[in-house]
Amino acid sequence: MDFVFLGTGAGVPAKSRNVSSIALQLLEERGAVWLFDCGEATQHQIMKTPVKPRKIEKIFITHLHGDHIYGLPGLISSRSFQGGTEELAVYGPKGIADFIKVSLSVSGTHLKYPLKVVEIEQGVVFDDGQFTVTALPLDHGIYSVGYRIEESDRPGSLLIEKLLQDGVAPGPHFKELKNGETVTLDDGRVLNGKDYIGKPQKGRIISILGDTRTCENARVLASHADYLVHEATFSASEAEMAHEYFHSTTAQAACTAKQANARHLILTHISSRYTADDVLQLAEESREIFPETIVAEDTMMVKIPLYNGS
Repeated sequence: MDFVFLGTGAGVPAKSRNVSSIALQLLEERGAVWLFDCGEATQHQIMKTPVKPRKIEKIFITHLHGDHIYGLPGLISSRSFQGGTEELAVYGPKGIADFIKVSLSVSGTHLKYPLKVVEIEQGVVFDDGQFTVTALPLDHGIYSVGYRIEESDRPGSLLIEKLLQDGVAPGPHFKELKNGETVTLDDGRVLNGKDYIGKPQKGRIISILGDTRTCENARVLASHADYLVHEATFSASEAEMAHEYFHSTTAQAACTAKQANARHLILTHISSRYTADDVLQLAEESREIFPETIVAEDTMMVKIPLYNGS
């Protein structure tokens, strides 16, 4: 599991930052990629990264401002020409279905794969037993949601060293024991697979927020998240402007991460007013409150490791 940041800017494209889109690569977990938002030129950004459009199985839209959806028609269309044949599901607030339908209709676009569009409100929007995705409304100028992605716990690893110490040779019994089965060895010993399985690996929790002011639902979505991706359109000194435009500052994002007991914070949706030198200061403003902070850059990849135990 890893993030690939395709666009980390706010409002309009800039030379160093495109508008919003994040790929969550779940290649080992399910051989797929999930996108969160799809701003203008997202498919151009994808070409600069290892992300494969045909692997995109779900797109989660946070809200219907143009810098978060204008790349959607092009990507949906191009996916047909890039080997995509499996169903694509798009989740987003009310209005996303009309936006996609009209865009594809007036352009005469014909898809070679099934397209499912799900208009969401709040609560669990997807659950297949492996991943649960929950959406809650945030505080923005239009209806905007944040998403919480929870991975189910994984069974522990087979304790191979313990088996070898107990005189169990590698072979079919290893697979049976890993499945938790009880096996009888050639020497008559009976082994319970549960005795040879390590501690479960806790599923990861990811929180990706849409545009928002500071609000309680942001903290709920980010509670004990391994990674919180939070907009930081403005610097800490511009809290009044952030409030006026329904956005957040670096310090506000850091406070949310701290209050939610998140492990890591990634700042994105950075205003084009800030230069590369300014971004260093933005990171420091957040780290003063929440040390485990980084500022996302376009095409940056962040690995999301597994954690052992509870």
